[in-house]
Amino acid sequence: MKQESAAPNTAPASQSPTPSAQFPRNDGHPQALWIFGYGSLVWRPDFAYSNSRVGFVRGYSRRFWQGDTFHRGSDKMPGRVVTLLEDHEGCTWGVAYQVQGEQVSEALKYLNVREAVLGGYDTREVTFYPQDAPDQPLKALAYVATPQNPGYLGPAPEEAIAMQILACRGFSGHNLEYLLRLADFMQLCGPQAQDEHLAAIVDAVGTMLPCFCPTEQALALV
Repeated sequence: MKQESAAPNTAPASQSPTPSAQFPRNDGHPQALWIFGYGSLVWRPDFAYSNSRVGFVRGYSRRFWQGDTFHRGSDKMPGRVVTLLEDHEGCTWGVAYQVQGEQVSEALKYLNVREAVLGGYDTREVTFYPQDAPDQPLKALAYVATPQNPGYLGPAPEEAIAMQILACRGFSGHNLEYLLRLADFMQLCGPQAQDEHLAAIVDAVGTMLPCFCPTEQALALV
């Protein structure tokens, strides 16, 4: 993956304090929090937020290595969704959402069900570099699926992942929609956000799709 030049790890002068610097509320949650999304959260956060910023985190690569038996698949045919893999040379683009006040507890409650209970993800603190101010990084919360969770599928050839994506559907829609919406977001971010793993799966899907189903069905999926 293409790497960005190093940015000083200093708190932004114009941004809200990082979560650790906030005074906790009565429910134990911070007054404000940034949440980093790199999968479906980039186009469908489904929680109230005060601000959003496009940017990236360093030290991680995005991989379609997590199984999904609810949103994009089923128990018999798990879909493939993304997680973050620790990678010293990695750089993953996404969107950070700022939640404040009552939005904090509501967002965390919602995401606990969507990402943790139904998705198998754990939380992790990451350093987020906004695209418009990479020299002013933010601390953010990210949901990461580790190999220890029961839904973890791990690595596979991009062609095999593409075939699995083409075959799966869940309560949130077809697995192919998930892939293409994520690819669309990366295109909007520009060439600096190149994701070779994602691009290889999209290319494999493009090759397989005409043979996988009739043209009318293929167009309906897209």
